[in-house]
Amino acid sequence: MTGDIPHALPRQTPAAPPDESAADDGLDDRVPFLARLEKGDRATLLALGHELDFPPRGVLLRQREPSAHVLFVVHGWTKVTAAAANGYEALLALRGPGDIIGESAALTGRTRSATVTALEPVRAVAVQRERFTEFLAGSPAVSFALLGLTSDRTRAADRRRLEFASMTVRERFATLLLDLARTHGHRTAEGVELSVPLSKQELAGSVGASREAVQRLLKELRGRDVVRTGRRALVIVRPDVLRRIARAETPQ
Repeated sequence: MTGDIPHALPRQTPAAPPDESAADDGLDDRVPFLARLEKGDRATLLALGHELDFPPRGVLLRQREPSAHVLFVVHGWTKVTAAAANGYEALLALRGPGDIIGESAALTGRTRSATVTALEPVRAVAVQRERFTEFLAGSPAVSFALLGLTSDRTRAADRRRLEFASMTVRERFATLLLDLARTHGHRTAEGVELSVPLSKQELAGSVGASREAVQRLLKELRGRDVVRTGRRALVIVRPDVLRRIARAETPQ
């Protein structure tokens, strides 16, 4: 593959996010890797690989497999999940245009720590591990950009763990829905629809709860017309109620 892919870099921005009061704390964990690079470095890096296409629900990387390459997403969204020995599966992150995936295993030589699955048609550029590490060795600016991305993601994950530690499952679930609506929501006639299809198990894994607990919470929220659900679809009708739940407030 040669050339640059400028159309793939902007992070998807939801229209009219429902949580207008959410403040930016300065973390850049949502800024994708390719958007952090100079145009020349980006073009050179992508030229080292070749394009791959994945259908919806197709697996890009599989947990515990050996690492042979890194992937740069240029179109579409993916989910990053990890399964414990007892079968419990957690959603770790969503990665989209401009994101790098599989870099940790490539740099350490360990097996993959998570599975990456396409949520929609995905196009990615695969760069072999040896070519990627050689490129980093000769490109300090790109190496520092990758280090910065890793640091930002770690800080964001630590912040979320700290926040969640003081919350009930109900509060964590409301916070998760608000975050998804802010980053992956789009306006419809009914409300804000999440543009990423996630199962109840994946939602449960995101907040450290059981699938049954999430089912009960969704039933409660549907009964209050706070959300509406369908087959792998979820529309947030009353974000104000979710904000009250997330802040452990009761309506006056």
